[in-house]
Amino acid sequence: MPRLGTVRGVAHTRDGIDWSARLEDMKRADALDEEALRVVAGRLARPLPDSPTVVDAGSGSGGMSAALAGALGARGGGTLVLVDAVPELLDAATAAARAAAGGRVHVRPVLADLADADLASLVPSAHLVWAARVVHHLPDQGDAVTRLVGALAPGGWLALEEGGLDSKHLPWDLGVGEPGLQDRLIAARREWFARMRQDVPGSVRLPVGWNVVLAEAGLTDVTAFSYLVEHQGPPTPAVRAAALEWLGFHVGVAGDQLHTSDRAAVRRLLDPDDDAWLGARDDVFVLQARTVALGRRSQA
Repeated sequence: MPRLGTVRGVAHTRDGIDWSARLEDMKRADALDEEALRVVAGRLARPLPDSPTVVDAGSGSGGMSAALAGALGARGGGTLVLVDAVPELLDAATAAARAAAGGRVHVRPVLADLADADLASLVPSAHLVWAARVVHHLPDQGDAVTRLVGALAPGGWLALEEGGLDSKHLPWDLGVGEPGLQDRLIAARREWFARMRQDVPGSVRLPVGWNVVLAEAGLTDVTAFSYLVEHQGPPTPAVRAAALEWLGFHVGVAGDQLHTSDRAAVRRLLDPDDDAWLGARDDVFVLQARTVALGRRSQA
């Protein structure tokens, strides 16, 4: 029998990132993503049978958990199983999903490390498994996808959100330092990401695209779509906070890769007492395209 309660005792991830420390930033991002995720969740729920079982694998702070709960509730109910390795995140996602479910959806949290756990032993057979930006944190991404597929019921769908276009928040010329700071920070983050992947214990390279990964895992009807998260000016306080969080995170992962002049510019942009403070600008924004690869397990 699958274990369907909250399973305690797992509190780590393999990527060296302190996700619990990022919880509040993640919640703020969820609020900005809310409308886009609602549309995606509705699209994914549409072809599911009555009273389906849906698994949110790597539920994070619960933005998509809430969207999926709302989509299931709108079509009469179902079961939503949330899986994450970080207790603080799992608790936040569970609270968000239950609030959105309105009592019409049964929400079950499972604390588990997807790098270790056989997901199919932890959850009931799923009509939909959603996994957003979690597989790239696992050692063997291809093997991780195969294990996600193993949790699907016959005819069930895997929706894997990976890739897309880099999130952008800043104009080209900020009037502080040299133009193009955002692009240099994005380049530095890509180098950090490559190092993060290399440093994950047991890391295995994945030299193919996600559509090929899904097909090689045995899925059919493989396709993909992208969706946009966009908040243009004038910026709300939430958009300004997102721009500041983006800048702080990228500077942190860039480390010594940043040129001295860029570090000086960033210090001014992050200083609320400086007249160049990013949080006072009216030209920051949120713009990101995210890609979801889809595949279906055969009915046999």
